[in-house]
This record gives sequence, C-alpha cells and structure tokens, in this order.
Amino acid sequence: MAGVPVFSTHHLPDMAKQKRAEVREFLEQQRAAGTEFRSNSWTRVDRAFSEQCGARGYIGATWPKAHGGQGLSPIEHFVVIEEMLAAGAPVGGHWLAERQSGPQIIRFGSERAKRQILPEIVAGRCCFAIGMSEPGAGSDLASVRTRATRDEGGWRINGRKIWTTNAHNAQYMTVLCRTESGSERHAGLTQMIVALPNSAVTISPIYNLVGEREFNEVAFDDCFVPDDMVLGEPGQGWMIVTSELALERSGPDRFMSTVPLLRDAGALSAGTEAERQVRRKLGRVVAHLATLRGMSMSVGGMIESGQSPNLQAAVVKDLGAVLEQEMVEVARELIEEEASEIDAELKRHYERAVLEAPSFSLRGGTREILRGIIGKSLTR
Repeated sequence: MAGVPVFSTHHLPDMAKQKRAEVREFLEQQRAAGTEFRSNSWTRVDRAFSEQCGARGYIGATWPKAHGGQGLSPIEHFVVIEEMLAAGAPVGGHWLAERQSGPQIIRFGSERAKRQILPEIVAGRCCFAIGMSEPGAGSDLASVRTRATRDEGGWRINGRKIWTTNAHNAQYMTVLCRTESGSERHAGLTQMIVALPNSAVTISPIYNLVGEREFNEVAFDDCFVPDDMVLGEPGQGWMIVTSELALERSGPDRFMSTVPLLRDAGALSAGTEAERQVRRKLGRVVAHLATLRGMSMSVGGMIESGQSPNLQAAVVKDLGAVLEQEMVEVARELIEEEASEIDAELKRHYERAVLEAPSFSLRGGTREILRGIIGKSLTR
C-alpha cells in the first residue's frame, strides 16, 4: 500500500526482515485476489483468509512444535501480526483464538482440549469468543453472576454474557463462571470451554453504529460442560482470567486498529504542501505508535518469561485506545486538506472508522477500569 510508512525495518534481525517481506508479498496477493482490507480488521472474520494464514504457518507460530507451532521467534511473530494489522487484513476468524485462548489451553487445558482444539486453531479453522463481561457488570469482572453447578461428569452453566465479539462465528467460547456457592468477588471463579453451536446456548446480535454485527449477548440455559473442558482447576478462574487479560490488553491490536485509515489518508498528502500543523500531528502519531510498539513488545517478553504484567498491559491498552481514536481525527484533517482527491472507497473507510472509534475505549476494559488498575498499582 502506498503512503506513509508506519514502522521501519531497521534494527530488526535478518530473519524478521525476511518474514516482513514475505508477509507483505502474501498480503498483496490477497488484496489482488479481492480480499477486503480496512481498519479495525482484527474483529473481521474471513474464513478463507484465516485458512490461508494457517496454511502458511502464520497462526500460533511461536507455540511449541508439539502443539503445531513453527519455531518462530517472538520478534518474527510480532512482525507478522503488525503487518497484518497495518494492512487491515481480516484476521478476526483466528485472532482471539491465537492471541489468548490457544495459549491458555496450552498452559491450563486438558490433554483432550489440546489435542482437539489446538490443531484447528493453527489451521485457521477455529474462531473463539471470550465470555467475560455480563449485563450490569461491564468491566467489573469480579461481579460475575453466571453460575456453573456440579453435574455428573461435568458442570451446568446458567447465566448471560454480553459484548461477546464474534460469538455468532465461533466454534468455541471460554466462559468465566462462579462455581462455589456463596462466593464473592475474586473467589470461587472458574474458566470453562463451551463448544458452539449448542442447543443450550442462545446467541443474540448487538449491532454497532455501522449496522454491522460484531457483538452479541449470549445466554446459557443448563449448558453442560465436561470436566475436561475446564481450564485449570475449579476456583482458579480469577488467576487464569487476569493472565489472559494481560494478553488481551497489551498486543498491537490495541493501538493499530486505525493505522490503515491513517496510511490511506497520509497517502493523499504525500509529496504535497499539507498544512504544517497537520503534518506535525501526523509525526506525533507515528512517534507514539513507535513508543507503544516498544511497550507492547516489552510486555510480550514479560509474559514469555512467566511474569504477570497486568499494570503494564493496562497502560498499553489505555494509551493505545486514546491513540487509535486520535488517529481518526488526524485522518480527518489530512482528508480535508486534500478533499478533491478523495475517492468513494476512502470516504467509506473514514465514515466506518468514525462510527467504530467510540468503542475503542470500552472494549477490553473501560478507560475508568484501566486507570483504576494503574492507580492502585502505583500507590501500593
């Protein structure tokens, strides 16, 4: 894609540079074949594209080879995912499965879960949904009311989850439940894997401002989950979900959602005498992107070494959401400068991003929740 380069290939190992070139060539082939590229692409499901990614070894590439990994280094994998996001590739069919559900299964899953689910993830055939938020609870996960009670050979889930991204496209959903009677807040919680579709699970659409179905409300009515689809041990849910949130909040998807729009808008003014103030803002955004990139890679290294960087992940998510929304405003100013050059595709791209941007500071934890985590951590 022509336009303003977002990240440099300098100071990368040769293998990472080669991987970047390989991924860019793959993305250009996909674009030529008619695949749709746009902002906020990590929620967009294109099953054929995900299976192409799986065939090339781009999914779960850093996982152990016993679980389908390719032996890629973390920096090579980071290059793959940032190229996907910068281009606006539709990675939603495998994104959550690769980013958090797969690693959680590797760490806490049963042998059956590993054997049955992980090969489907790396092949690009498995979409996961994450059942955390609930009606009336929002980002306060400790107030979970969805319950799972003991049944022969497993558990029965009753309750509701909301804002569940891509539940209608998912083959599996991880569900945070309260499994100890009378427990409150962080105690007595358990994570379980529910196979979909399921006659005991009702998935209702929630349409966004663009009129697209990304979110859902999910109701469980005596939904049975066998014991070997529990993550970890019963009662370990809070420990498991907080480690998962570090994965969810620190990745490049938390600050790169609107990079494709910024690149398209920046291409309009490349080589022109755009307003100095607008160009200054563009430079500031790119500098912030580079800083957040370094922070995200650092958090990834901490997770890799077995640490729980919940504070650092919250900082990346909070700053990233602010920047993603700011990029839409900078794109608007760039577009206004070159209004006569705008084509219908860029106009649609911008309009969609404007309507999607308010959700960036809500998903993955509201700004208030994140800043509460940061504040508490800094005052200890």
